[in-house]
Amino acid sequence: MRMFASSRAFVRFGGTETRDDRLSPMSHIGFGSILTMIGVATARPAAILIVPAYALGWAYFEPSTFDWHAFAVLAAWAMTFLIQRAAHRDTQAIHAKVDELLREHPGARSELEHVDEDEPEEIERHRRKEQG
Repeated sequence: MRMFASSRAFVRFGGTETRDDRLSPMSHIGFGSILTMIGVATARPAAILIVPAYALGWAYFEPSTFDWHAFAVLAAWAMTFLIQRAAHRDTQAIHAKVDELLREHPGARSELEHVDEDEPEEIERHRRKEQG
């Protein structure tokens, strides 16, 4: 049974409503989605190139302030990108394993197969609802 509410598409599964992005892919773009896209983009290997580009710009436009503090800031940025990359890799590995389990387990509910495509707040609401 499909139902539509406030220009978002929903699919009803076992008494719960879940967004179906296949029906309206652009209708849910908001601040949370933009933050998610930025988080995914910063997990890409090329994102680390922001650090030397920022360093070059800083050294060119404000050479008098490019001191030990600048190196500390750049080191913190580099570590942030490296940690983001490692966390994204781990998350993707977990998703791949869970997706395989959901596909192979005959009793698994199909509505959970694409839950990783939802916003974090939606996933948290789903988990709270399932826990109690």
